[in-house]
Amino acid sequence: MTDRQSTAGAGSIGEVIARLPDEPGVYRFRDASGRALYIGRAVRLRRRVRSYWGDLGDRRHLRRMVPQIVRVEAAVCASAHEASWLERLLLEESRPRWNRALGGAEVGLMIILDRGRARVQVVHETGLPPDDELIFGPFLGGTKVRLLASAIHRVHPMIYAREQLSGAERDLGRIRGVGVQDRDRMVASVIAVLERRPSAVAEFLAALELRRDTASRQHSYELAGQIHQELAAATWLLAPQRVAIGADGRTVDERDLYGWHDGVLVRFTLRSGRIRGWQIRDLGDRASRQRVAATPSQWRDFTESNARLAAALRHVAD
Repeated sequence: MTDRQSTAGAGSIGEVIARLPDEPGVYRFRDASGRALYIGRAVRLRRRVRSYWGDLGDRRHLRRMVPQIVRVEAAVCASAHEASWLERLLLEESRPRWNRALGGAEVGLMIILDRGRARVQVVHETGLPPDDELIFGPFLGGTKVRLLASAIHRVHPMIYAREQLSGAERDLGRIRGVGVQDRDRMVASVIAVLERRPSAVAEFLAALELRRDTASRQHSYELAGQIHQELAAATWLLAPQRVAIGADGRTVDERDLYGWHDGVLVRFTLRSGRIRGWQIRDLGDRASRQRVAATPSQWRDFTESNARLAAALRHVAD
């Protein structure tokens, strides 16, 4: 197995950039010897990568790096949240010379659903929760995660569906139309949202939009602004995210995940539910077949789409 590297002029770099999708993902720059120079993330890969050959703005320290770039690699992700996680995980394993930090200032947090107390709580990553608690995540971004917890309480105020309430709490529950009989239903809805079930997420985001628009029509602009922030955080955090899983502490799966297309093999290394490595190599169909066949079906769309992208970029550069 060889990892072919070749120099690329400005023209071929431009062709590579033109083949990048305008989707979220992670990109990696390499020099003529194959060394990784930089790993970054993008909401729109093509636009972000192209920016390095334009005005770098507050990234002026990267000007000396750009002439050394001879290969661009990219991995497309299902969401900006997933791209943020993938960048962070890759940089935790190996930080290229031109990366100053681990990638972003976001903190990885979990959300615990305490069914006994009918509430959600934001915590740092931990082990197995107590029997009556469920743990979801990880979610990336401390402020965003707390805004999501606030949004959950706004749409599903479970705290007012407990059996033991103060007089003031009972009054607030009546105002919200919530009683003990609603508790199981709301708990189930919150679980569905935090598990990112598409229909539950869509319904949850629509409920937030309705509350924001209602507050705006009533000229409660401060409240509308708060809900808008919650909506933005929820939209970001509840989008599909596969590269950082294993929130319950039981995931110990360690394996290599493969995708192959047109002579190019892509390998992602999975450790304890996290993608920790990303390699791209040339390899024939026959030698790749067994590796790809051993990749679990739930990862196939991720590995195969990135193999197609890797092949498209590699063949242009070569």
